[in-house]
Amino acid sequence: VSPPAAGGRPCEAKDFGHGSLVCVCSATYCDTLDPLVLPAPGTYVKYESSKAGKRLERSEGRFQHNAQTPGTHRSRRTRGGESVPAQRLRHLSPVDFHLTLDTAQRYQKVKGFGGSVTDSAAINIQSLSKDAQNHLLRSYFSEEGIEYNLIRVPMASTDFSVRLYTYADAEGDFELKHFNLTEEDTRMKV
Repeated sequence: VSPPAAGGRPCEAKDFGHGSLVCVCSATYCDTLDPLVLPAPGTYVKYESSKAGKRLERSEGRFQHNAQTPGTHRSRRTRGGESVPAQRLRHLSPVDFHLTLDTAQRYQKVKGFGGSVTDSAAINIQSLSKDAQNHLLRSYFSEEGIEYNLIRVPMASTDFSVRLYTYADAEGDFELKHFNLTEEDTRMKV
């Protein structure tokens, strides 16, 4: 495992025999990252994890403006079929991967990043000691973690539930007079 950047705590790696490592978070220890800082204009920060043992390994680079990847064309067709000029910013890596950014075209606004708390996730979190729960949740939501700011909670059961359940089982109950939360909701989601 790569050494941490200054201020970060390294991954305590464990191999479960399937060709990839996981970081162990316990009641006494959990890996952390350096505080996230936005890169300077024209540069980027990349975090990489791999089966070989990289765990959110940080590296930096610069975008190459109007770089031409061998074999690419000056114009490209979009989903709508119109032809547009080659994108303004391209990043070329040693493995010939390129990322094309068009800073003039905006599709949506990113409100944040997060994950899903399914029944299985909640069961696993609740199976931990209180100290391990605290470390785990801080590793997701705090400044010393990956700083999630959104969480999705599924309605009723999913394929990650231990049983099937719904909230309104009475047929034709359009006024939801029989609507009812389940134990999974009150114990794990709300």
